[in-house]
Amino acid sequence: MVSDFENFWSECPWDEDLKYARAVCDQVSVPLEVVHLSDEYWNNVVSHIISEYRSGRTPNPDVLCNTRIKFGAFLEAIKNMDFDYIASGHYACVLHSPYDKRDESSILALSKEMVKDQTYFLSHLSQVQLRRLLFPLGCIPKDEVRKLAALMDLPNKDRKDSQGICFLGKVKFSEFVARHIGEMEGILLEAESGDYLGKHRGFWFYTIGQRQGLRLPGGPWYVVEKDTQNNVVFVSRNYFSLEKRRRSFRVGSLKWISASPPEKYDKLRCKVRHGPGFYDCSITLQPSDLIKDDVAIVHLSADDQGLASGQFAAFYRDEICVGSGVILDSAVDKNFPVCAKALEIARMDDKSKLGKPVKIINQDISIKEVENSSVKCYLSSEDSKLQQN
Repeated sequence: MVSDFENFWSECPWDEDLKYARAVCDQVSVPLEVVHLSDEYWNNVVSHIISEYRSGRTPNPDVLCNTRIKFGAFLEAIKNMDFDYIASGHYACVLHSPYDKRDESSILALSKEMVKDQTYFLSHLSQVQLRRLLFPLGCIPKDEVRKLAALMDLPNKDRKDSQGICFLGKVKFSEFVARHIGEMEGILLEAESGDYLGKHRGFWFYTIGQRQGLRLPGGPWYVVEKDTQNNVVFVSRNYFSLEKRRRSFRVGSLKWISASPPEKYDKLRCKVRHGPGFYDCSITLQPSDLIKDDVAIVHLSADDQGLASGQFAAFYRDEICVGSGVILDSAVDKNFPVCAKALEIARMDDKSKLGKPVKIINQDISIKEVENSSVKCYLSSEDSKLQQN
């Protein structure tokens, strides 16, 4: 409920943001009018995030915020005002067609600041939205922006870059998830052996590839799969094994910025997360009668271990962002292999029969002592078979 969301409002830095905005506007003599969209943010972004995490997926709040709020609900709220464009501080370039060629599409292009480039977060915008936007910082490196702010002595010249999810402020995301989804005790199992390693608060606190927060000795350990039906999280220390990496995955909810697909689906580039890294890729469309939009299979030029369902994959033709889609799964290749024993344990109705978790003494020696029986099991680094003494 929105009232629940408002309980976090005191921790959100919106008042500090507004203070800086007022100070800058006062200095340059620009009028400031505040548009309140907290309800829209809850209904279109936050509630969707909670639903996705509850379903075991990992959504991207920044992409949703740009599409549904900053250039969605905000555009709708001011549609009757007399304005030509909305200018924002995103690090991206938008190229508009000349006035005499207004029927041509506007183009979203990479910024000059590749580390800060934000086209990934803007990749799901529609042509209608993009045509109303200006990104003045897209052609200026970040350090130059800082110099200009200092030269003009702007009130926010020394302010740190924004980090994290805007609506949470100082609140940890795990606390927010616990408040709105709750906690439900589940178990951690080693994917390769089925060993019971410990308990967790709910699968929705974890995402594929996660390393932090597992609190297991002898690591590093990584989340490699989740059983959402049985609330089981599978972990492994072999997350980056070459034979377990994937380079093909499915995407849905495809949106092309020009409103139509690119003419060729080969020789594209792809980002599967925010950052300067790209993969060369090709796309194969699969029209679907089961869902409302087409599904595409993306083939990467190299392996990637961190593909998470619910995240976005953004596609580029050279320096131009052509669109994006939501990662559905990596079923084209195999998922991380979970052994039969682990799957069987995950389906157990009464997991209290597992007793106490296995003790992991040392990763190199890989000695594991089962405390809940008189049997001690030893697993050497060279031999994957348990030997009982």
